Amino acid sequence: MTTLVASDLDRTLIYSAAALGLTVPDAEAPRLLCVEVYEGRPLSYLTETAAGLLAELARETLFVPTTTRTSQQYRRIRLPVPTPGYAICANGGHLLVDGVADEDWNRSVRRRLDTECAPLAEVSARLRTTADPAWLLKERVAEDLFAYLVVDRAELPASWLKSTAAWAGERGWTVSLQGRKVYAVPRPLTKSAAMREVARRAGATAALAAGDSLLDADLLLAADHAWRPGHGELAEEGWTAPGLTVLPERGVAAGEEILRRLLAAARGDSGS
Repeated sequence: MTTLVASDLDRTLIYSAAALGLTVPDAEAPRLLCVEVYEGRPLSYLTETAAGLLAELARETLFVPTTTRTSQQYRRIRLPVPTPGYAICANGGHLLVDGVADEDWNRSVRRRLDTECAPLAEVSARLRTTADPAWLLKERVAEDLFAYLVVDRAELPASWLKSTAAWAGERGWTVSLQGRKVYAVPRPLTKSAAMREVARRAGATAALAAGDSLLDADLLLAADHAWRPGHGELAEEGWTAPGLTVLPERGVAAGEEILRRLLAAARGDSGS
């Protein structure tokens, strides 16, 4: 029996300093392990307790890191486990096998996007030309698959987001606000499709998942059981679904609890 565990990374298992959500006195704060350095500075962390739980999970299951990050951004992360046999990047656009991109998978994804969605150039141009410099901080295209804007969220008009989402929806794309980023993602580009492909290849008999953002919703729905923390866009919307456990924990404490629940479920603990 093979249990596949597909988990989002940022604000699910790993946390920036700003997202740690530490509420205890400094002297009682958990010991942290840095798992990502960017431009010579520490960027992402998990607790040492979470690191131990993750190591157990990776030994006992098929652990599949699942992220909207590009492959390059993902490779900056140094999780305290051996290189996973599979990793899902670019929201399902890239499947890494033993750390190497599977080009056949990427080509199959791109064929589907070409058939079902408006071109990336059209959508990214729309974002760029309608965004107001008063609230636009950066614009990016990720892996030639999707686009996103970094914005001043307080200044972003809700009307712009609504009209842009409606325009994109007519062209086979979704638009969502997550933190300081507005993502425009082709509708068929999903983490769940890549997870199903990994499950097929590995002969997985059960799938568990965890995530906190709107782009994780399809992944959580596709799993046999899933967990989300008490923070993130899904929590803000009060999102729930059959087979989903909503955890009260927030911040890095939620990362620990998610790993405890995933490990208990993989071991068949009905109380998980």
